[in-house]
Amino acid sequence: MQAINDQLQDTLQTLHRKAIDADAFLDQLQQSQKGKFQAIFTEESGFETSSKRFSPYIEEIARDWQAIKDSDEATFKAGLAPLVKKIELALTTLAQFQAVGKQ
Repeated sequence: MQAINDQLQDTLQTLHRKAIDADAFLDQLQQSQKGKFQAIFTEESGFETSSKRFSPYIEEIARDWQAIKDSDEATFKAGLAPLVKKIELALTTLAQFQAVGKQ
């Protein structure tokens, strides 16, 4: 489990850095009256958070990880699948957002 936790920590650091950059770009879009939307992810995404910025979603992922990080093996395994789903969705969306931002 330690190797998984180490990998999750590295991934969260990467997500955090990407979210900061994406949020700064979203601020620029909003200042120019673009990027009008209610939330980045829909209710069906698995996130409890609803935000126009990436950082609150990354904070939710970090909270979810902290909740299972030091738990027993059964709790860890049960919480890992939804956590990985959120991470994959965040990474994919940030990558797509970054690709659009470079155009």
